[in-house]
Amino acid sequence: MQIVVAIDTLNIEFTTDIPMTIQNTNRRLSPQTLSQDIDSLHGLQTINNYETSRNDASAVKLQQAYQSMLNSQQTETERLTLYRAAADAARLAEWEFHNAVLALKEVVRGQYGSDSDEAQAVGLKKKSDRKRPMKKKLVAATS
Repeated sequence: MQIVVAIDTLNIEFTTDIPMTIQNTNRRLSPQTLSQDIDSLHGLQTINNYETSRNDASAVKLQQAYQSMLNSQQTETERLTLYRAAADAARLAEWEFHNAVLALKEVVRGQYGSDSDEAQAVGLKKKSDRKRPMKKKLVAATS
């Protein structure tokens, strides 16, 4: 990146090496990185005469971004708790439904029999449709 500064009639030209890496904001920052950033913010609060012309690096902007991050993290935690509770309720409801269907199958088998069309209608296999185990024939070894 090349920066040109004009002071009165002098033109001073210099270059800086600013890394132009693309940030992937789809991934979360590591807890270590966030901790270091928070430490930097707390360190900034010890500097009495910090002034900058960059709006995004001002002390006020940094404090607002920090509070916004804390509020968003709190909202995320609250919603994750609600999600986990809903997932637990759904899981328990699924098991309750499954156990009710198993009870239904036992009642149908007991009331109509294992070889009935009613048993087949609720997903059971008819007893007469099952394959009978076959004895294995012993093959005599010729020696």
